[in-house]
Amino acid sequence: MTGHSAGVFFCLIAATLWGTTGTVASFAPDVPAIAIGAAAMGIGGFLQAAIALGAMRRARTALLANPLLLAIGAIAVAVYPLAFYSSMRMAGVTIGTVISIGSAPLISALIENRLDGQRLTMRWTGGAAIGLVGMALLSVAEGGHHQLAPNVPLGVGLGLIAGGTYAAYSWCARRIMRTGVPSRAAMGAIFGLGGLLLMPVLAVTGGPFLASGGNLAVGAYMALVPMFLGYVAFGLGLAAISTSLATTITLFEPVVAAVLAVTLVGERLAAHGWVGVGLIVACLFWTTAPMPRLRRAGTKRPA
Repeated sequence: MTGHSAGVFFCLIAATLWGTTGTVASFAPDVPAIAIGAAAMGIGGFLQAAIALGAMRRARTALLANPLLLAIGAIAVAVYPLAFYSSMRMAGVTIGTVISIGSAPLISALIENRLDGQRLTMRWTGGAAIGLVGMALLSVAEGGHHQLAPNVPLGVGLGLIAGGTYAAYSWCARRIMRTGVPSRAAMGAIFGLGGLLLMPVLAVTGGPFLASGGNLAVGAYMALVPMFLGYVAFGLGLAAISTSLATTITLFEPVVAAVLAVTLVGERLAAHGWVGVGLIVACLFWTTAPMPRLRRAGTKRPA
């Protein structure tokens, strides 16, 4: 497996694990959204820092040479789960996920274009457009559940904040890795600091986790599986591919969320929703499949 293929694979693993969060969080409706976010990313961040202690010590000098990137990344890590889970609670799981994840590739591409000078390729633009159309169809297909959402406009706004902070910490982590810092050290430092910032939020709002074994199990799952294992995989992916491609691949997350809602929660997905799922999968193939190489002999490059 090449470095590029491995990066794509690890990002798909991350997106799959993240896609379980909305369904699992629905099993603890009496736990505030910000408490779920603080527990998931806060404890998950500490676990990432714990397994990366040795790597962070070895890369200490390089990490300290990037204090602004570390600070911005940590703040973005702390804000992201609060906005993301609140968006799902306000606008519904599907719309919250669609806006949060769907806006991230566009914001990532804008950040890379303005700050790194990276050109936006026609291939990426076409793939992102296909994926966003698919996400729009998936969102509309779940329209029957929107009446249960208390504040859709606020949820959409929070989703945009989540997408922006997701893009921001991904870019900061990728930028630190490009200075020679290993993936584990970069992710451990950013997520450990972000987790530290989330601890006061968890202390104030996390009481309902102790009200029942079910609530506690939800908190433990969110921290250990999607937030810890998922972000370990995402960090490995970021070390091999660009931020914009990595965040585009995570468009697979709402596909997983929709399939789980149908198979586990008992929701129904309209026909155009399945078309949306197909378009998102097509987007993933389009943006991640290697370009065909021209043969060195006997083939002319197109003019």
